Amino acid sequence: MSWQPRAELSVIRERARVYRQIRTFFNTRGCLEVDTPLLMPTTNTDVNIASSEVVCGERRLYLQTSPEFAMKRLLAAASGSIFQIGHAFREGERGRLHNPEFSLLEWYRVGYDYRQLMDEMELLITSLSLRQCDFSRISYTALFGKTLNFDIDEITLEELRDECATLVPGSEPTEFNFNQCLDLLLGMVIAPTMRGYQFVYDYPVSQAALARVSAQDAGVAERFELFFDGVELANGFSELTDAAQQRARFEADNRAREQCGLPCHAIDEELLAALRAGLEDCAGVALGLDRLLMVLLDLDSIDQVLTFRD
Repeated sequence: MSWQPRAELSVIRERARVYRQIRTFFNTRGCLEVDTPLLMPTTNTDVNIASSEVVCGERRLYLQTSPEFAMKRLLAAASGSIFQIGHAFREGERGRLHNPEFSLLEWYRVGYDYRQLMDEMELLITSLSLRQCDFSRISYTALFGKTLNFDIDEITLEELRDECATLVPGSEPTEFNFNQCLDLLLGMVIAPTMRGYQFVYDYPVSQAALARVSAQDAGVAERFELFFDGVELANGFSELTDAAQQRARFEADNRAREQCGLPCHAIDEELLAALRAGLEDCAGVALGLDRLLMVLLDLDSIDQVLTFRD
């Protein structure tokens, strides 16, 4: 047993520098720093996210997978643009790039769309890197076409399952749905070919999460992810502001969870009430700070940037 921190003191000091610069960046750009609870009575319904439960007296609460829902309630209360540095939790995520407890920077910009938010992310990361960084952008559909030479809008589910079986030896995609096949190919085949900072944007509407559907193309959502050398760093949206659509998505999530044998989660009625009260057009993004530190310091394991890990 060792009581010593896992991370080197130089890494701990670098984290402190990054946090100071983040605060300076957003303070000079008119964003308010906020603080929201880690323990809440509701949680994310996304079928791909497992929440951690905590029993407090007679109440069952959840450690938050991100501060998103609470921050949107602040936006609806006319907070203006906001940011938060904090911890988030996801059950069962552990490995070279994962820890059940991790650090996030999440921010929301009133009046921005997802493209403007990508622009701001480039400025922030370049500032934190202390050098000029190069970024590229490609749509989700173009990425699959360029790398795997097929059109996701034209390929059938059976053809997609065949692609998975061929390109990912050992996989058993016969029961996978369309999005599960795309996720497998993106993670196992496409991501290892990606180099440098790359934004992937305009995800299929079936993967909209909490993003707004594009007014120009009803088949895509105004969502992006930022990768570095194929490692996901951030996930952002032009935010969905319609309460009825958001309720429908939560209900669809719970139906999917039930089909997968996962527990259903109560819908966050306070978030929906906030959306009904009125949420201005805005864009938001969550950036994983542990992974970003790995990139900035050229490290290959999340263990190297965590002060302590069980």
